[in-house]
Amino acid sequence: MEPITLTTERLRLRLFTPEDADAVHAACQNPAIQRWTTVPSPYTRHDAEFFVTRLVPEGWSTDREYTFAVEPVQGGPLLAATGLMTRGEGVLEVGYWLAEEHRGHGYMTETVRAVAHWAFTALGCHRLLWRAEVGNAPSRAVAERAGFTVEGVERAGLVNKGTVRDSWIGSLLPSDLGLPSKLPYLRHGG
Repeated sequence: MEPITLTTERLRLRLFTPEDADAVHAACQNPAIQRWTTVPSPYTRHDAEFFVTRLVPEGWSTDREYTFAVEPVQGGPLLAATGLMTRGEGVLEVGYWLAEEHRGHGYMTETVRAVAHWAFTALGCHRLLWRAEVGNAPSRAVAERAGFTVEGVERAGLVNKGTVRDSWIGSLLPSDLGLPSKLPYLRHGG
């Protein structure tokens, strides 16, 4: 798929470019990003360059992962990264990180809602997943504010830095955002 740009009232979600490597490298020095996400630790300049020049473009070209750089709509610094990863027919998983100095302004919730809307309306997604290691309360708060239903704990649900870890798992359905689903949904007991 050709990369696209999404906009919200305050944010622009666009393709990462090689010029973003410095900002990605700086943001990923944050201990919380290295602790809770699957970015390498320590996070080197080479890791940032590989991310923006190889991983992101390959994800788009193979339709396996759609990663966006998040910045203010009027222009400004890189705020965050978010991505949608394919997890099966009609199922995507959202992931994200937010630079520490931009936390507490609702940017990540706004970002997740934007990519969820796009997933449901343009990608044929019928179930959007969110997972985070148990204990990552900020990620869970974003997911819940964005409308996800936390379904429970997935034992050994994530691999991070060579260790299997329990994860919270949640889902968002098109109907949670007032959108029609591409497929009919027969609820349990229905």
